[in-house]
Parts: sequence; C-alpha cells; structure tokens
Amino acid sequence: MSDNFSQKHHPSEIRLKRAEKILEVDFEDGQTVSLPAELLRVESPSADVQGHGPGQKKTVAGRRHVGIMGVEAVGNYAIRIKFDDMHDTGIFTWDYLHDMGMRQDEMWAGYLAELEEKGLSRDP
Repeated sequence: MSDNFSQKHHPSEIRLKRAEKILEVDFEDGQTVSLPAELLRVESPSADVQGHGPGQKKTVAGRRHVGIMGVEAVGNYAIRIKFDDMHDTGIFTWDYLHDMGMRQDEMWAGYLAELEEKGLSRDP
C-alpha cells in the first residue's frame, strides 16, 4: 500500500510573522518561501475555495488585510492555517506550500487577473 501522505518536500522551520502577515517556511532542500496571508487565503486548498472538482474554484475577493491567527500541525505532512476571517479548513501540505512559493508570482498574477475579470476587489 502506498503512503498517500508522503511528501517530496519537508520543512526544517516554519515562522509566522503576524505583524507582516507572512508565513515563512525553510525547506530541507535549502529553499525558503515567504508567503503572504492574502495569497494563502485566496489559494487555500479547502473545498470552500477549490470546490469539489475541476472548474469549481472560487475567486475569493476582499482579503487584502487578512491575517493569520495561528498554524497547527496536521500529522507530519501538512499544516492547517487559521485566518482571522475565520477560514480554517484548508490543509496545506508541505508540497503545496513549496509549490506556492515557487509559483508565487504566477499565482498572484492569476489572482489579480481573476479579480479584474470579475469586477472584484482585494479590498473588503
């Protein structure tokens, strides 16, 4: 039986910078990612954001000022992030966080384009 929770990337340190609204993750491969709370929130891997299948992803607007209240471990493969807008259902695997860090510019541009296309704003 294969381990569905095996991850290619593993963190060596996680830092929540509440004042800056940033989550920093150092990975064992030497990569460090610095992810803004807003991007983490709007790209949450939760069904609430991603939907339950292809093409169901929702555009989350009004989260420019969202912060992170806390982070908790989920087994040894992920974390749950508790945002101050009370969203806390996304399970962020190490591989997902690593991928977000590597694709941050692309994801951010896509998010901004979606907002503009739908006439939505980052502001609450």
